[in-house]
Amino acid sequence: MSITVPNVEGEQLHARRAWMRQWRGVTSTAFSRVLGIVTLVGLAWLVIFGLVLSPEDEIQDSSVRILYIHVPTAWVAYLAFGVTALCSAMYLFRPAHSLTWDRIAGASSEIGVMFMGLTLVTGALWGRLTWGVFWAWDARLTTTAFLFVTYIGYLAVRRLGGSHQARARRSAVLGLLAVLEIPLVHFSVRLWRSLHQEASVANPNGDVKLDGLMLFSLMVGLVSFTLLYAWLVLHRQRVMYLEDRYEDADLDLALAQRRAENEENSRG
Repeated sequence: MSITVPNVEGEQLHARRAWMRQWRGVTSTAFSRVLGIVTLVGLAWLVIFGLVLSPEDEIQDSSVRILYIHVPTAWVAYLAFGVTALCSAMYLFRPAHSLTWDRIAGASSEIGVMFMGLTLVTGALWGRLTWGVFWAWDARLTTTAFLFVTYIGYLAVRRLGGSHQARARRSAVLGLLAVLEIPLVHFSVRLWRSLHQEASVANPNGDVKLDGLMLFSLMVGLVSFTLLYAWLVLHRQRVMYLEDRYEDADLDLALAQRRAENEENSRG
């Protein structure tokens, strides 16, 4: 009597290909495409105003143009880590414990780490032109580097094994703790003697120390980079949703394979 053994590996490969075809292009929507176009227009404006129309600084000369990138990247990193903390709280304290909050938190933290890295790089370039060195163990620089390393650790924790819910729980707790470093970074120039200049726009005295066109260029950078952040989060959290679905589908296929093997062994 012959026994027909299911070709589980072939079925698994076919199911994976069908799954990939089903979800191809799902991260793009009409809204995200419009947002992407608006973001590109804003970044083009920033290039024109920052490099061509905006005047040089009386003291910093052309090196001030780096700040049109440096300040927006720092702002977006703060925003991203704040969104990570907010979404972590929404996951932990809402009864549904929806993984959507966890995915947004994870996507936002990844983008925040990227922008914080850009902040450190542009800050080093500005420091070389202004202070004569790429790096100094200054309070603002050191706390910013520590914040950067903390969120790299957060991303590493997200990659640990376990279920989606276990990942979400441990990441949410860490996300709420890590965000407490942001006030320390922001107020470090006041808490300790620092080489880093204080805020030129958002200072407590309300005294804006920028030329009108320079201020406008900075605002264009802030808005454009914020739009870029929103566009990246939209796409990245959708990709993370697909990754979770793919892992779930892989698990279902693995269980089907195990059941087929058990049936084959029982018949044997």
